[in-house]
Order: sequence, then C-alpha cells, then structure tokens
Amino acid sequence: MKVDSFHTLILPLREKLFRHAFSIVRNRAEAEDILQDLLLKLWSRREEWNEIENPEAYCYRAIRNMSLDRLAVAANRRTGIVNPEEQGRSFIDHESPHSRMVRKEQHALIAQCIAQLPERQQTVFRLREVDEMSYQQIAATLEISEDLVKVSLFRARKKMQELLIEQEMIDGHPLHTEAEKGNGTITGHQ
Repeated sequence: MKVDSFHTLILPLREKLFRHAFSIVRNRAEAEDILQDLLLKLWSRREEWNEIENPEAYCYRAIRNMSLDRLAVAANRRTGIVNPEEQGRSFIDHESPHSRMVRKEQHALIAQCIAQLPERQQTVFRLREVDEMSYQQIAATLEISEDLVKVSLFRARKKMQELLIEQEMIDGHPLHTEAEKGNGTITGHQ
C-alpha cells in the first residue's frame, strides 16, 4: 500500500473505528490505544494490502478482534468495573443539568440493554445503529450473509424494545421526556 492509499482508504475510517472500539471496551483511552495499535499494524504490513479484497471490512474485523483481546487481557488483570461516566457522552450544547442527567440515564439504560443482547446481535446492532453501516458492509465485516445480518438486527431491535419497555415499567423512568414524546424523538438513540 502506498502512502496515498493509506491516507484515502484507512485514515478516513479512524473515527468510525474508534467508536467501534469504544463501544466494545467502554474506555476512551483504551479505544484510542487500540486504534493506534491497529494503524501501526496496518502501516507495517502495507505490502500485504493488495491481497485484501475489502479494506474497510478488514479494518472493522481487526479493531473488533483487538478490542475483544484487550478486554480479555484486562479482565484477567483486574477486577474493577468500567467507569460508567464514560458511557454517557453528550454532544448537545446548552443543556440544563436536569436534561444532562436524564440523557446520561438514558444512555446508561440503552448500554445496559445492549449488553444483554447475544454477542452477534450486539455487534450487528452497533454497526448498523451507531456506525450506520449498510447490511452489505456489516455482512462483509462479520463474514456472514446479508440475510443473517437482517435477522440478527431484527431480533436485536425486538429484544431492545422488550428490554427498554420492561426497564421502563420496573424503574418507572420513561425512556424519553414528555417534550420529546410530543415531537416524536427519542433521545436514547446514539
């Protein structure tokens, strides 16, 4: 791979790859480290890139595998829990403290529900809903059929809906505020 190819194919994927790593490890610094390790590994093996059919799918598989490996190593070294403060990032300016707290709770609830999905459904759900990948891209990334992607996504969405409704009934905390119900938006979507 030439320098130009690296800049045009790989570097534009950095933010999406970072988000994918972060969705797995739930630690900003760890996700950044994983991304840097991936970029270094890709650069050091640039001669082999001509053999890769779909570089984007390859990068997603690599970042996923590296993130899972990092989690396994971390689990063996420590017994602590991931900092929940990092799960509820907010990108909205001029938010009141109450709105910020509600949004943080919503993000935590959604993350908790996603964590209850089977691994494949979690991955497909994140790739589609967070990274906004197409069914074809997800299929290539995970090396599964598009039909399996669609089935997994359907089941993940259905289970998420059930879990969110169940959680709302148990906690009595609505997933969205009254104002958001009126205009049809749900803020829990990342």
